[in-house]
Amino acid sequence: MWSRSKRDTRSAAETPTTVTLARPSVWFRSIFLKSLRDYRIAIFGWGVGFGLLTLVVIAAVPSLISTPAARASLVALGSSFAWIADPIRIDTPGGYLTWKYGFTILLIAIWPLLVGSRMLRGEEERGSLDVLLAAPRSRLQVALEKLAAMWVALLAMGLLIALLTFAGGAKETPAIGFADALLFGLNISLISALFGSIALLLSQFTLERGTASGITGALLVISILVDMVHRVVPNTEWLSRLSPVYYYNLSKPVVPGQGANAGAMLFRFGLSVVLSGAAIWLFAVRDVGGTVPVPSWLRLPQRAMTPQRALPEGAWSLRSVYTRSLRMLAFPTLWWTLGIAGFGAFTVVIVKQSEATLAKLLSSSPAFAGILGTLGGGNALTNAGLMSAIFSFLPLVLMAFAITQASHWSSDEEDGRLELVLATPQPRVGVLLGRFGALTTALIVIGLLTLAATGITSLASGLTLDGGNLTVAALSMVPLGLLVAAIGYALSGWLRTAVDTGLLSFVLVIWFFITDFGPSLKWSEVTLRLSALYYYGSPLLHGLNVGNLLILLAVGAVALGLATVRFARKDIGR
Repeated sequence: MWSRSKRDTRSAAETPTTVTLARPSVWFRSIFLKSLRDYRIAIFGWGVGFGLLTLVVIAAVPSLISTPAARASLVALGSSFAWIADPIRIDTPGGYLTWKYGFTILLIAIWPLLVGSRMLRGEEERGSLDVLLAAPRSRLQVALEKLAAMWVALLAMGLLIALLTFAGGAKETPAIGFADALLFGLNISLISALFGSIALLLSQFTLERGTASGITGALLVISILVDMVHRVVPNTEWLSRLSPVYYYNLSKPVVPGQGANAGAMLFRFGLSVVLSGAAIWLFAVRDVGGTVPVPSWLRLPQRAMTPQRALPEGAWSLRSVYTRSLRMLAFPTLWWTLGIAGFGAFTVVIVKQSEATLAKLLSSSPAFAGILGTLGGGNALTNAGLMSAIFSFLPLVLMAFAITQASHWSSDEEDGRLELVLATPQPRVGVLLGRFGALTTALIVIGLLTLAATGITSLASGLTLDGGNLTVAALSMVPLGLLVAAIGYALSGWLRTAVDTGLLSFVLVIWFFITDFGPSLKWSEVTLRLSALYYYGSPLLHGLNVGNLLILLAVGAVALGLATVRFARKDIGR
């Protein structure tokens, strides 16, 4: 009895133990699965966000064609706004969705261009790629698995959009079939993947992912403009064929009697494969952290390397966080300015081309004048009325630029780059405000150059516009960009980069939908005020609304204050 008790009371140190390691989650067994897991919020946010947009739009179309006069007016409206897209069967749910919102849905390409630029270059910037390649994995395997995860994520987004499109159009007349809805989602996935591939390729030539994403974002805007050219200027379809968006618009699977263009879809798929393959090959043969040398005729002239250039202690861009941030923003701002200011100038050309046609249609259809008034925000018989309808897309693009920069702030903290800055005698509040101040400067520059491009084009074309209202319209976009950026900075205090960017993009889509479709659905004023775009209004027609401007600035200041307090008190990287 005594000996048994002695055996039972042996110390834990004398008892042999077996250490069992927990099995890794299935999502961490490969780079592909880990990357796909990181994209889960983006898949849901972008897929469900745009899917709900298509569902509600389809459900609202019957109210727009409830009478023969309303149907005729809608068809006439499509003829006047043919610059958006070909107005084919726009008196049907699928036709109206494709015509009016096919351009808006291209905003989904923002996500893959961000992912493509940071897929490899972002890992190199933060040094994590060195650790990843230290494991028994080849460069080719790492790159292919990451690329495959982006493709699967885009296909999943397309599937969600397709399912919600089918749910909204299955009971409409004519109905949208399941196969057509799937092709609609696939068409969106393919154009998005193409711009992701472009960003991946460009990142092999740049030292920073922000440069690659900025150039790709500008190419997206320019591609949309180039596609529009042949619908505004006759005999220029050859030019539009240079745009990837042209081949996206050739497929109209949810438009009755149209279907998908298999050749155009295969062309975009093949081009994506070629661009992605070239990017991966370049990555496999270059040094990690280095860039692919560009041809000599594309290089800028190089000055002789001096000790002052090798150690640029007195360089203007190193004097403060603000000036360094300005230097980092220079190239993205340049490319986005080309796209936004170019679109502003292009609106003048569109208005000049549409003036006569629109006046004739308005005089023959009072119902059409009412519909156009809701789109333009006022009297569509004037240049400013039509210009307002088109110019309203510019704030949306500027807010998309702000989202990309808020994403860079969040990723800098997540990747550990802010730790180096904070190791210097820099207060946290000063670091955040310095970065935000640089973004504010970039947004103001974009607004001023957009004003200059639009004003010069209107003078050259002979289109009469109110100079004061045009100034207000261009510069009133800046508070919207600041608001989006401030919200992004605030969310980064609690959310990871992928979640922050996805949620912010989803909010932008909801705002656009409320402002663009809410009035025709007769939503209450309270609901319309939930959208930041509501406070932008129609400055080309009505000038500056000081009250709305102060509301935007106040909400942005609150969001920035919240971001500052959170950043000052939190553990960096958590």
